[in-house]
Order: sequence, then structure tokens, then C-alpha cells
Amino acid sequence: MSVRPVDRESGATGAPLKVLFVASECSPFAKTGGLGEVIGALPKALANLGVDVRVVMPLYAGMPWHQFEPLDGVVTVPMWFGMAYARARLGRLPGSQVPIYCLEHHRYYDRPHLYGPPPDAYPDNLERFVFLSRGALELTKALGFIPDVIHTHDWQTALVPVYVDTVEWAQPLHGSATIHTIHNLAHQGVSDGGAMFITALGPEHYNSRELEHFGTLNLTKAALYRSTLLTTVSRNYAREIQTPALGCGLDGVLSERRRDLHGVENGIDVEEWNPATDRHLAAHFDATDLTGKAACKAALQREAGLAVRPNVPIFALVTRLAPQKGTDVFAYALDKILSWDVQLVVLGSGDPEAERYFTARASVERSRFCAWFPFDEARSRRVQAGADFFVMPSRFEPCGLGQLYAKRYGTLPIVRATGGLVDTVTSYDEASGNGTGFLFQDLDPGSLADTVGWAVSTWYDRPAHIEIMRRRAMREDHSWDQAAREYVRLYLEAYARRRGHGFDGVTGASSAAPVSRPVRQKGVARSGAARSRKNGSRVRSESAPRLTRRAQRA
Repeated sequence: MSVRPVDRESGATGAPLKVLFVASECSPFAKTGGLGEVIGALPKALANLGVDVRVVMPLYAGMPWHQFEPLDGVVTVPMWFGMAYARARLGRLPGSQVPIYCLEHHRYYDRPHLYGPPPDAYPDNLERFVFLSRGALELTKALGFIPDVIHTHDWQTALVPVYVDTVEWAQPLHGSATIHTIHNLAHQGVSDGGAMFITALGPEHYNSRELEHFGTLNLTKAALYRSTLLTTVSRNYAREIQTPALGCGLDGVLSERRRDLHGVENGIDVEEWNPATDRHLAAHFDATDLTGKAACKAALQREAGLAVRPNVPIFALVTRLAPQKGTDVFAYALDKILSWDVQLVVLGSGDPEAERYFTARASVERSRFCAWFPFDEARSRRVQAGADFFVMPSRFEPCGLGQLYAKRYGTLPIVRATGGLVDTVTSYDEASGNGTGFLFQDLDPGSLADTVGWAVSTWYDRPAHIEIMRRRAMREDHSWDQAAREYVRLYLEAYARRRGHGFDGVTGASSAAPVSRPVRQKGVARSGAARSRKNGSRVRSESAPRLTRRAQRA
């Protein structure tokens, strides 16, 4: 798929499609879960298809600041109280030339946590991510980079499509299409309605088709109405969030926009997650030779203090300890699971009470059960490589990455049939040996224990099927290539819808003004404290200063 337009008369190749990612986290620099993994990998796959993709995120405490080059100049960001200022730094996504720009603002981002000490949130998170959303747009103007498409992610950047439609009215960025991806609808950016002023938008935007939702301020709802297109991270989750059960109060809005909502399954970085080259493993292996996996299992048993027994199955739970992940259900099923001849490894972080419970249980079953806290990335890879089964009893799972990593490492997933788990795991068929894991429907301790028991019986009674499923799971392609191609198709669709014509190079992919859209009449002021005629906000619309890289020192 080519995203470089060709001039029909000259045959010359035009500028590539320009896409801006705005996100609150990005692996490996700062992440709390799947969102960071996606932002660290998808742009690289898009760049391989010829997209000019760039990423904007905050510069958090704990990030490797020395890897980001300071840019000369200051980004001026309109806020509710006046102007705020940020420095910008430039880095690259590892293993690529994809630029990543970080907004440096110590009061907002120089803190020990991204969003707050779990399970709490910082009280000024709304203001922090208003700053990111407005700052990203001001940064692009300062850089002279006017994207064809702006891709936003979750509630933290949900205001970007709103600002594109309002404060950027009849400005170059108003021609940018917007795509908003829902990574987890349970988190919507909800505040008290009295906090509306922090957005720096006029009160007329506090209505039921924008930011108001049953008396609260809801950032995600505004993005659902304002974005050109919407995506989420699996086909099944796209269906589920249109229902009252999993729509989190926004199912009506999502059903209304169902023709614009697309499920695109997440991928994984198959170079980074590769058992044939992973430096964290005791031995390497692939689908053609699983000898190294047996060595990884023995190494995991020794590291975990378990009895080194190659013929006993190891079940792994690597997760964030939170209700969404069903760890409470797993805890209730633990007695039944440990009644069988199995070994168990738990690794994660989260609810302190859950950590204490699993630690106490493991101390009683030292030769069969190990619980490690907090989460450690290198150890998680060793668990994935050494375990035989990977348990995911999720209440809901927009896509899930753990089951994809498990399959990549020849560890069969045991998952609840929800969200992206349905799209990525095929349940075992005893008659044929088909499948790549074990699925169960009801989220209760009995159903989970029964499914684990099903896996145990398969391990002991039909070991040939385990071997076949392992190799089949490892051979499945869950790279980002397919998802990237689907996103390019959606970017082109959003571009055509926003501009009123296709991305064909004749009018130019970097055309600044929107086509078939109202434009500002002559004589209307473009600067100063006057209200925007569209959004009613009291913000300045000054031309942005240019940011440049510092001159190389001799």
C-alpha cells in the first residue's frame, strides 16, 4: 500500500501522508499498560509503509531526558488562566527514525507517577492534559508540520478533536482529519461540570452533544462526537461498547456513530518480543525447535523456587492487580487450582490487598506457588517463556496484549471470552486438536477453575495436542503490519471526508486549508483576546514561534 500520492499528469511522487500521534504515554519511555505499547510500536509500522508519522507526548520524570535533544524556542500554550509555556525536546522511537516530541513542563509532568499514585489520580489531571492537547497543536504549528490526520488516544487527548473544530476554526489545522482511538472505555476523563472553565472553551460547549454527560464533564464523549472517525482496539470490543453492559454510559453515542466506529486489532512488536533473540531468556527457541522452551521452564522453576519438574504444567498470571483483570475471581478459584498437580507463578502490581493475599498464599505453598511483586519487565518475559499456560480471567479486555505475548512464546492462553480475547484466541477442540488456547464464558471461580482443569487434563492426557497448539500459536502473525495497513486505509478515508476530496497529490497532501469548509471572512480578527466566532473561548490565536534544533557544537 502506497501513501505517497502520484501526480496524474507528471507521474511524480508527492509528499507522504502526514500523521500526528498525540498520546499521554509511549513505550519504552513511559507507560502504564497497553496504550504505551501501542504508541511505541504502531508509528514504526506506519513509517515502514511510507507515512510521515510523528508523536507528541509529555516529558515525565524518570524518562531518559538525555536521549531527547532540546529544541530552541518556547511553545506558548493558551490556557484558561492565560498563557503557559513549555520547552520541546526531540527524540526517536527506538529502532526507527520516527520523531517523538516531548513537551517539558515541570509543574505538570515532573512527578513520580504519570496519572497519580495508584489507585488515586492527581487532582489537576484535567489541567495537565488540557495542556498536552493544546500544547501538541501549538507545537505542530511552531514546527511548521501541518498533519493530514491527527490520531488521538484515550481521554487524555480527547480534547484535541474538539480544539481542531473550535479554536483552530479556519486555521491550517482545521483541515486536519481526526481519529480518536478508545483503548479502554472505562476511563473517560470525567470531572465535575464546574471544571468546564479549565478547558478554555466557552460554556456553550457544555451540552449533551459535546462535553456534558449527566451533569459531569466528559472528555471522551466530546471526542466521540467531534472526531472524523473512531477506532477501538479489536472488532469484538467495538461491538461490545455499543451495548449497555460494556458501553460505560456512552453506548448510545457509540451506537449513533456505529458507521464511523472501526475495530482494529492491536499487534505486538515481533522483533522486540521474539523468543529466538530475547536477551532476557535462559535459552532461545522458535516454532520449529522448542528445545529452548524446556530450558526456559527449568530456569523459571529455579528462579521462582519451585521444584524443577519438567512434566508438571506451570500456570502464569502476569497482570495488573485490578478488578478489570479478574484477579479477585482468580483468588477465589485458587484452592481448586492448587488441588491439582500444577505449579503457579503470579507477577504484577496493583491492589496492595491483592498483593498481600497472593504473597501469603505463596508462602504456604513454596514449592508450587510463587508470587512476585512489583511487576518487572525482564522477569515477565522469563515467565512468558517458561510457563505452559497463561491465565487471563478478564471482566472486559478491549484487546489484550498478554495473550499475544504468550502465544508468541509458545504459552497457551486461558482466557475469558470477552473483547479482543475472542478475536485473538481460538478455543481448543478436543476432537481435532485445533485451537490456540482455552476460552470460558462465565466469569466466576467455578468456570475459571473448570477451564484450568480442562487445560490440566489436556496436558496429561493429550500432550500431542499441547505440542501442536504451541507451534500453531507461535506461527500466527500478530505483528503490527496488518493493523498499520488498516489504519492507513482509515487515515485516507478520514482525510477524504474532512477535505472533501481524496489524497491524490493533485491538490497536495499538505494542503493547509480545508476544502468545502467555511472560511473566515475578511476583516475578522485573527489575534488578540477576541472570542473565536465558532467556539466562544477566550483564548489567543497568535501565530506560533518557530522551533529549531540547536546548532551542532564544534
